[in-house]
Amino acid sequence: MNQAIRNTWIIAIAMFALLFGSLTVVQFFEADDLNANDWNSRTLYKDFDKNRGAILVAGNPIAESVPSDDEFEFQRVYNEPELYAHLTGFYSLVYSATQLEAAMNEELSGNSNDFFYDRILQLFSGSQVEGASVELTIDPELQQLAYDLIPDGMKGSIVVMEPDTGNILAMVSKPSFDPNDLAGHNTDEVAENMAALEEVAGLSPFTNPATESLLAPGSVFKLAVTAAALESGEYDADSELDNPAELPLPGTNVSLPNFVNGGCSARTTADFSFALEQSCNTPFAQIAMDLGEDAIAEQAAKFGFGESYNIPVNVTASQFPTGMSDDLLAQAAIGQYDVRVTPLQVAMMTSAIANDGVLMKPNLVRTVRAPDLRVLDSPKPEELERSLSEENAQLIQQWMVNAVDRGIANRAAIPGVEVAGKTGTAELMAGSAGNNSWFTGFAPADDPEAVVSVVIEDVELATGSQLTSPNARQLLEAVLNK
Repeated sequence: MNQAIRNTWIIAIAMFALLFGSLTVVQFFEADDLNANDWNSRTLYKDFDKNRGAILVAGNPIAESVPSDDEFEFQRVYNEPELYAHLTGFYSLVYSATQLEAAMNEELSGNSNDFFYDRILQLFSGSQVEGASVELTIDPELQQLAYDLIPDGMKGSIVVMEPDTGNILAMVSKPSFDPNDLAGHNTDEVAENMAALEEVAGLSPFTNPATESLLAPGSVFKLAVTAAALESGEYDADSELDNPAELPLPGTNVSLPNFVNGGCSARTTADFSFALEQSCNTPFAQIAMDLGEDAIAEQAAKFGFGESYNIPVNVTASQFPTGMSDDLLAQAAIGQYDVRVTPLQVAMMTSAIANDGVLMKPNLVRTVRAPDLRVLDSPKPEELERSLSEENAQLIQQWMVNAVDRGIANRAAIPGVEVAGKTGTAELMAGSAGNNSWFTGFAPADDPEAVVSVVIEDVELATGSQLTSPNARQLLEAVLNK
C-alpha cells in the first residue's frame, strides 16, 4: 500500500472516530440537556401528544389531559382553576411548564426512570406511555375556605400545614388566574391571554406567592429573636427586659417607638410573655443588639432562613441581612429593614415551635401512582433539623397562648381550645398605602394539629387585623372540627 492510500485510510478512520464519538456524546451524555433546552420545540410538541398524568386532590383531578380535537392528541385541562392555579402552575405550548407541572414533569409525562420498561414495551406494541398521577396533601375543604377568606381585589397568602409531618393542607394566594388560558394550542390566543394577565396588579402567572414572594414579616419575626435569646443561655423565663416607650438607635438621632396599639405602655420593664402578648418593639430590639447579629442570624438559619427547598415546587430562600450596624439590627429584630420571608417560611418557623423545636420539611405530594395504580413514590416525613430545644419551644408555645388569651392576638381565640398565636405588622416602604398584616399560630397548643400562617399585603392596620387573626381562627376551627 503506497503512502497516499495509507494517509487516506488514516484520515477516513480518524473522521469516522470523530463522527462516532460526537454521536456518542449527543446520544448518551447530552440527550437530557438537549431535550430540556427551551429552543428544542420538537420535544415540547411531542410531549403535547402524550396522555399526561393527572394532579389530584382527594382523588379528584385538578389538572388532567383530555382528548383534543386539533392537531394534538390531548389537551391539558384545569378544574377549579383559580383555586389551585398557584399550585398546579400551567403546561403551555408557548410558555413551557411552571410549578407542579414543571417540578413533577418527569412523572406526569411518563419520562421518569420508573417508566423505563413501559417505554421498551411501547417500542414493540406501538402504544403510548401514560404519565403517572400525582396526589397532593391538600385538603380540598381547607383549600376552599382559605381561598374564600382572602377578599377578591386584595393581595395575600395563607398556608396551613401539619407541624409534625410537614404536610401542607392548604396553600392559596390572591390574585389568582385561570391556567386554562395558557394551556391552549392556539399560540396567538395564549399570547394574548398572557398579555392580559400581566396587566393584573400584583399577579405573576409564573410564581407562587406563598413560596416565592419575599415580604417584610414585621413582628412575627420576634419569635425568632425570642428563640435566639433563650438558646443563647443568657435569657430565661424569668428574665426582666427593659421596655421603654422609645429606644434611641445607636449612631442616629432617631428612636424606635414601641407598638402603640397594644398595652406596652403599662410597663417600663417586662418579661418575655408580656413583650410577646403586646408585641412590644423595644425589648426585642435591645435583645438583638445585646446578642449581636450572628446570634440572630444563626437562629434564623435554624428555622430555614437562607435555604431554598423543593417541596417539590421551588421555595425561595428567606433572607436575614448581614453586615448591619446596631441601629439596623434593632430594626431587623422587629421584622423591618431588609428581613424578607416567604409565607411558607413563617409557617415553617411556627411549625418548629409547635413541634417542640423540630423543623420538618414541607411537603405537597402524598403519592405518585402509575396508570396501573402501583405506588411509585410516597414521601415520608423528613426532619430538617432541631431549631431549638424542646424546653425553649414549650416556653414560646405558652407565651403564644398568652398572646391569644390576653394579648393583641385575642381575635384568634377559640372557646374551650388553647390557641397559640403571634401577630405582625410590617410597615412598607414610602409610597405604599399600608402594611403587611400577619398572623401565625397553631392549635390545640398542647398537641398541635395544624399551623396557620396568614398575610394580607399592603393594607391599612384596621383592615389587616380583621383579615388575619379572625381568618386563622376559622381555619383552625375547621381543622379541629374534622
